[in-house]
Amino acid sequence: MANAQLFHSAKQSATLPAALAHNAEGAPAYALTPRHQLAQYAATGCLNTTFYASADAQLAKVIELCQAVEPAFIAQTAVYCRERGYMKDMPALLVAVLAGQGAVEFAPAFQRVINNGKMLRNFVQIVRSGVIGRKSLGSRPKKLVQAWLNGASEQALLAAAVGNSPSLADVVKMVHPKPGDAWRAAFFAWLIGKPYDAAALPPTLAAFEAYKLDPAQAIPAVPFQMLTALPLNAQAWAQIARQGGWQMVRMNLNTFARHGVYDIAGMPELIAARLCDPAAIASSRVFPYQLMSAYLAAGDKVPRIVHAALEQALEISLANVPRIAGKVVVCPDVSGSMASPVSGFRGSATSNVRCIDVAALVAAAMLRKNPDAMVLPFEHSVVQCALGADDSVMENAARLAAIGGGGTNCSAPLLRMNGRKELADLVIYVSDNESWIDAKRSGATATMGQWNVFKQRNPQAKLVCIDIAPHATTQAMERGDILNIGGFSDDVFRIIAAFAAGQLDPAHWVGEIAAIDIAARGC
Repeated sequence: MANAQLFHSAKQSATLPAALAHNAEGAPAYALTPRHQLAQYAATGCLNTTFYASADAQLAKVIELCQAVEPAFIAQTAVYCRERGYMKDMPALLVAVLAGQGAVEFAPAFQRVINNGKMLRNFVQIVRSGVIGRKSLGSRPKKLVQAWLNGASEQALLAAAVGNSPSLADVVKMVHPKPGDAWRAAFFAWLIGKPYDAAALPPTLAAFEAYKLDPAQAIPAVPFQMLTALPLNAQAWAQIARQGGWQMVRMNLNTFARHGVYDIAGMPELIAARLCDPAAIASSRVFPYQLMSAYLAAGDKVPRIVHAALEQALEISLANVPRIAGKVVVCPDVSGSMASPVSGFRGSATSNVRCIDVAALVAAAMLRKNPDAMVLPFEHSVVQCALGADDSVMENAARLAAIGGGGTNCSAPLLRMNGRKELADLVIYVSDNESWIDAKRSGATATMGQWNVFKQRNPQAKLVCIDIAPHATTQAMERGDILNIGGFSDDVFRIIAAFAAGQLDPAHWVGEIAAIDIAARGC
């Protein structure tokens, strides 16, 4: 008698839609809808060269997708990626596209997305580059930029004054804001190098000018980059650390070590307490992987108490990782392409965190909240890796990330589970989705075929595919029991929890984005 299981599976797989698109490896895949593609690129793309696409190719693809998607969804995607995905360049680009289109959604999207000086300078840079079809700001964008400048606080303006291409001074010269108060007029004059009324300077800027004349005075609470050209001793750097924002402290731990800050009594403890403050972590909008990056980058001269605080901060930042009812399986991709930087190649500024680190971090975090979860790392096939549910997220993530290498075979974990007749309620993939080892000449992808077999044994099971790279295809087609989602923020975990609980509408992640009211007050 013929193998009933084999031919039964083949018959069932034949009912699945054929994979008519191709991924970056040239292997069969399912094309995401234009809306979904735009969301995927916006939530994961940093407009830098990745393993599979150049920065120029990403930019061209996003501009192309914006022609195929209605302006309202472009605006909703920009708001989602800024407020929930914590992205910077992509939301600014989408708002610039809306400006170029003259869309009515431009103004409310601008007011939600362009929420600090860095975003303002990004927006102006993108428009002036000509990528949206023109190089001038135009009257509406100019008025909104003027309104931002005339409404920003002194601290927001000082923060915005750090950085170039364009600098805040360049922006002021472009739009000629008409300030309504004396301190702002003096600030703008100081900024662009024109004569100003020193008596009208706002207090922090006045303190900065006074400090330059007399360093014996208290260090002003200005961005530390404004002070680095001045001769600063360890005590001065310690004061900078005390005054700095949470993100500034996280990013300058080695700088503090070089300037002797940790040699001052009480400073290691103060910095450690700042780093693991739950309220500061929540308000900082930090990616968990950025804490991993800080932990990995902290040198030997950074005290152990600070290293420990970073590890604790990482655990705190993962508070939104859900505890899922039932059996959970997490499948992190550890193939060779996952060794590329998660935010793309940026020369000397390239992140030391790779896609594989993010995949490992997600898997380790899910294991921490779901101790009975099964973790199946894969490349050509499933790779064995000893993990401990009671171990720290950092420890387990490091073990997973140390595997690395080989081709991508997204169907391997499902094939393994089907061979062993495993039962599960939720299967989560974290991958760049560029499967090619299991490529078929025709029909459904191997992943869909194996999922179909898995569903026969687990009819209520759901599949989540987290893609952490900017792509337009998937190995598992979107449908009621399959969620495709992109990004690195903890909002991904929230959506997974809602999907597992049956609380998402049929449009899944795209539906979440489309439900955003861009006219509402921002987060």
